[in-house]
Amino acid sequence: MTAHFIGAGPGAPDLLTLRARDLIAASPVCLYAGALVPPEILAHCRPGAHVVDTQHLTLDQIVAELRAAHERGEDVARLHSGDLSIWSAVGEQLRRLDALGIPYTLTPGVPAFAAAAAALGQELTRPGVAQSLILTRHARRATALPAGEQLADLAAHGTTLAIHLGTQAIDEIAATLAPYYGDDCPAAVVARASWPDEEILRGTVATVAGQVEAAGLRRTAMILVGPALGDARGCESHLYSAHRAR
Repeated sequence: MTAHFIGAGPGAPDLLTLRARDLIAASPVCLYAGALVPPEILAHCRPGAHVVDTQHLTLDQIVAELRAAHERGEDVARLHSGDLSIWSAVGEQLRRLDALGIPYTLTPGVPAFAAAAAALGQELTRPGVAQSLILTRHARRATALPAGEQLADLAAHGTTLAIHLGTQAIDEIAATLAPYYGDDCPAAVVARASWPDEEILRGTVATVAGQVEAAGLRRTAMILVGPALGDARGCESHLYSAHRAR
């Protein structure tokens, strides 16, 4: 038996990887992360599969499901939204499985920030403007951020920021960013990137909070801020330059 931890992507069912699809179809058991995984992805489960929504389960209850499947000799497709490498709570599950001697695999998925960039139709890094991307999240209702990772610390770099789970604190976020990016710095909010009801707001650090408020946006959303979101004229890479030796 193997527990297959799978990044199910940002929402659009056709952004699921081929490996993920095949593992889901082959596993007698599927555990999935509630409303964040669309039913179209669960349609890949084999007929008669034991399917469990984990959104209201504790870590101990989730591990109990994995252990029971192990004892039955049944593979498990354990679905998480987005990609497993960030804010997935996979690590704590893997530590429990290590202690129990249960084997597992990890299959990456399309992350939400990539889906948001695609929705905006742009690159998050630009030659001569921003060559780094900082992924962070708002911490008001979740695990506290470690020292040195407060939003102001990250904003001091001046590069592209992708802020997860922050729309309910957009006023506070914009006020924190303004001294570092300036009021006119481009900003965008993408809600439910890749879902049929995706919403996109474009503005600046000074205006984006008001736009979110006017739209009544309170759903899962990505906040993107940085000069790379602005006018791209003159921003051309060395990679395709005619002056580059090939």
